Parts: sequence; structure tokens; C-alpha cells
Amino acid sequence: MKNVSVQDVPSDAQLIDCREDNEWNVDHAAGAVHIPLSEFVSRIDEIDLDRDVYLICKAGGRSLQAAEYLEQVKGITPVNVEGGTDAWREAGLPMEH
Repeated sequence: MKNVSVQDVPSDAQLIDCREDNEWNVDHAAGAVHIPLSEFVSRIDEIDLDRDVYLICKAGGRSLQAAEYLEQVKGITPVNVEGGTDAWREAGLPMEH
């Protein structure tokens, strides 16, 4: 697994937000796709595994779990966004509500 800072996430990245509905509904990184960790395995087909997969959550714990699943079960190397949406927000990067 790779780790990147929020500043190093490409603008066209396939960014998957692993937080739950109540967190997502408050705000999220612009352009992110919402697949909560609790639904991640059942919704894995919604992720294009032929592209780099960037995972984000609140602070990094859940996205790390999702990344480990993708490595172990799907054999791909995902990218974990360090600091999560907290760091994204603090960096002043685009958010959606």
C-alpha cells in the first residue's frame, strides 16, 4: 500500500470515501465516491480496479482497513490518503456538502 498526503492526490483521482453516511452527509472531498467501510466488500464492484484507488476516511483508520482488504483479496496496491478528510479540510482543498 502507498500513502500520500492530501496535497498529492491527483485532481482526477478515483477517490473512495470509506466513512459512514452521517459523516459523508456533513461534508466530503469534492469528487469522492461514497462507499462506507461497512458496505465495502459488498460494493467492491463499484470500484474500477484497473485505475489507482485512493482511499480516504476521517483520519486514516478505516481507509487503511479498506486498503488492506484490496491488497489481500484483490491483489492491487491502493493509496491511503494520510490524515483523511480532516487533513483535506485543513488544507483548504475543495469540499462538497
